[in-house]
Amino acid sequence: MFKKILIAEDQQVMNLGIAKTIQELTIPHFDFVTYCDSAFNKIKKAAAEHMPYDLLITDLSFQKDHIRQNIHSGQELIREARKIQPDLKVIVFSIEHRTKIIYDLYEMYQINGYVSKARNDGKDLKNTITKVFQGERAFPQEILNAMRHVSFDFTDYDLKLLELLSKGWKQNEIEQFFKKNNISPHSRRSIEKRLNDLRESFNAKNNIEMIVICKDIGLI
Repeated sequence: MFKKILIAEDQQVMNLGIAKTIQELTIPHFDFVTYCDSAFNKIKKAAAEHMPYDLLITDLSFQKDHIRQNIHSGQELIREARKIQPDLKVIVFSIEHRTKIIYDLYEMYQINGYVSKARNDGKDLKNTITKVFQGERAFPQEILNAMRHVSFDFTDYDLKLLELLSKGWKQNEIEQFFKKNNISPHSRRSIEKRLNDLRESFNAKNNIEMIVICKDIGLI
């Protein structure tokens, strides 16, 4: 099991739950910090002293206060920490539920696991830490189920089309907007065809259902 863990979490109540989980796993050394800058400094110092952390558990959002910070989010912390220690394992522990955001954490930030803050998060965190220690990338099942939509190759054209549709624009209005802004293809037939392809990718019966799915997963 991991020997040294750093937890970046600004909610003390959450820290108590995490501490209980870590103690159950008999991890001998763990540190808590409530600011991203503090987490980065600890990672940097530990690496310089050749006593690096094995795992970083971090939230995504940190409440602002009177103390000025250079690193403002979990995403920024992961990026900066990996510059210092590229092999650092990372688990994100957050209330974020939008699939696209979580998908990007795996794709863009190469996190090793994700745990949603919820009723059974202690058990989920324990299982995720164990899987990551064993060399797995731990994907929550509900995220895997939802990510079947995100794996579709969305283009900027698709995203703009979905955005306008979500704002209540009619297809003829979208056609005129695309023509005016030199966005191709802009014919009514092309727009209808692309919407049909998108509905199929989301397994949606109509545009309204498709937009609801897009909002749920954080695509728009």
